Amino acid sequence: MRVLLVDDEPLARARLRSLLTGIDTPATHICGEAATAAQAIEQINASQPQVLLLDIHMPGMDGMELAQRLQNHHRISTGACQIIFVTASSEHALQAFDVAAADYLTKPVRSQRLQLALHKAAAQLAAAGQQPAPAPTTSAAPASLLLQERDQSQRLPLAEILYARAEQKYVTLRTRNGGELLWDGSLSQLEDQHPQHFVRIHRNTLAQRQAMRQLKLCPQSDGSEGWLLQLESCTEWLPVSRRQLPVVRQALQNL
Repeated sequence: MRVLLVDDEPLARARLRSLLTGIDTPATHICGEAATAAQAIEQINASQPQVLLLDIHMPGMDGMELAQRLQNHHRISTGACQIIFVTASSEHALQAFDVAAADYLTKPVRSQRLQLALHKAAAQLAAAGQQPAPAPTTSAAPASLLLQERDQSQRLPLAEILYARAEQKYVTLRTRNGGELLWDGSLSQLEDQHPQHFVRIHRNTLAQRQAMRQLKLCPQSDGSEGWLLQLESCTEWLPVSRRQLPVVRQALQNL
């Protein structure tokens, strides 16, 4: 199913992305994200989502107002797109029935509860004669990076990368076997194209989500304290910036 995330909080969208990554059935594909109602309407028209994961408390037009406005939109009125509210309070649960929402979830959302809501949405799509679209796949082979080394090239499975660190013009990839490889791409490219594999822990470092094991607060050489992250099969503790600390904590909780 094609899913559109609508929430004005980046961390809330990041949590939903992480949860969806861990749900195998029903199969989902995030077709877009929006931080406002106006952006959501644009994405609905452009991306043709089958499910909206919709927050209520947003600046300007809130999620409930958006849902009411969308009642005359052909994708909503024909059942081709189902609404699942994801919000911090249960106070609007009764109103959700008025807009025929498939489900109403309160934050913090748990994986099993989200999966149940997605199954409800899939059933509603089927009842409306809409076939849930499968998540797109390009190959049965594991996702990988193509590394160029002078006169040869090799493919490195993403699952083998423990962390990626930006250094000058290249990105250093630390692998599970302890090796280091250079890649001429960027951290932003890795982060944007493979969010299910990597989470940014520092402005110059991405870590493998499934390899994250422990966070600890340690004294620094200047007398201050800083957070460090331990990865599976890695003796090195990686610095975590204060800005990225909430995202890293959330990723650990979702493992």
